[in-house]
Amino acid sequence: MSRLTHVDDTGAARMVDVSDKAITRRIARAGATVRMNAETLRAILDNTVKKGDVLAAARIAGIMAAKKTAELIPLCHPLMITKAAVDFTPDEENTCIHVEATVQVDGKTGVEMEALTAVSVACLTIYDMVKAMQRDVQITNVRLLEKAGGKSGHYVAEG
Repeated sequence: MSRLTHVDDTGAARMVDVSDKAITRRIARAGATVRMNAETLRAILDNTVKKGDVLAAARIAGIMAAKKTAELIPLCHPLMITKAAVDFTPDEENTCIHVEATVQVDGKTGVEMEALTAVSVACLTIYDMVKAMQRDVQITNVRLLEKAGGKSGHYVAEG
């Protein structure tokens, strides 16, 4: 079994030393689904939710979350993110919204955690803005969809 990267020889937690890694363009995409009833989805799409424009708020929240990932996730490196985007695909047939976050950096470490944090916070913001209308909204299938850059190569999730 290979050595854990976030634990030193004494078993103490540590931030991984990336000093000797090459600077490369690194990109990660993460996705999730927010499931709700048809009335809640319609209110979001018609922009009639009392709290305001749900998708605009969720987009800004997700982008802000990507930028603050190192403050939220222990041992993550603070990064100079060059791109953070959050996009929504409403699915009226299945009464849900698919959320996708893309984060990019020219750096020494990947941005998977930033993309996952962005998509998670965007979904949480959708929930927060509609919870008065529907408490049983579900956030599902939060996952890394793709990562590229660095020595571990290109990853694309199946399905």
